[in-house]
Amino acid sequence: MRLRLTLIALILSLSAAAQRYYTPDFAIGAKAGATVSEMAWSPTVRQQFTPGFTAGICMRYTEENHFGLVAELNFTQRGWAEEFPPESSLSYSRHFSYIQLPVLTQIFFGNEKWRYFINLGPEIGLMVGDKITSNFNYKDLSLVPEFPANHRSNQLDMRVARKFDYGIAGGMGVEMRLKKKHSILLEGRFYYGLANVFPSSRRDIFGASRGMSIECTLGYMFRII
Repeated sequence: MRLRLTLIALILSLSAAAQRYYTPDFAIGAKAGATVSEMAWSPTVRQQFTPGFTAGICMRYTEENHFGLVAELNFTQRGWAEEFPPESSLSYSRHFSYIQLPVLTQIFFGNEKWRYFINLGPEIGLMVGDKITSNFNYKDLSLVPEFPANHRSNQLDMRVARKFDYGIAGGMGVEMRLKKKHSILLEGRFYYGLANVFPSSRRDIFGASRGMSIECTLGYMFRII
């Protein structure tokens, strides 16, 4: 009888501890921020980072202590800018606009006021826009005598082959809880695309043309449960 009572007491104690430390947490919110991006080319293209914008909505579900799941629906700009010699006045940048869906595992630690986290997981996206900004006629370089002779130009007017994108995203950040149900998040995130934007068969010029970006966002979360 004493053994049964002891086991029952132990089970109740563990159950109470689990409820205290593993209370489910579901929150929704929004985020916005800036991006810088370039492309992973093969063969190499002379390029530099180009700035962009990102914004979206997010959901987070935490079932256990230190682990959670984050899903987002974002609008994001990625692309690249051509790098010309310092003495050149030429400029060219290309921005691809995506609707993207990252689904990330979150690992976090901290206290009731401050939470530090790491996000990691897959991301898919669909290109909904393609914009070129240039101060020269990139479609007919014979009209641009100052265009560098050794500068690769195939990519300047190349058609997009794949609007569907997928890759890996990872980031880290900090969350400040203002009240029990409100919090502000600051995150830095890196994305590496695995799908080629431009044609990449053996007969094509580029074997790889994958998007890469660094994002810095500020977000707000409201805890529902």
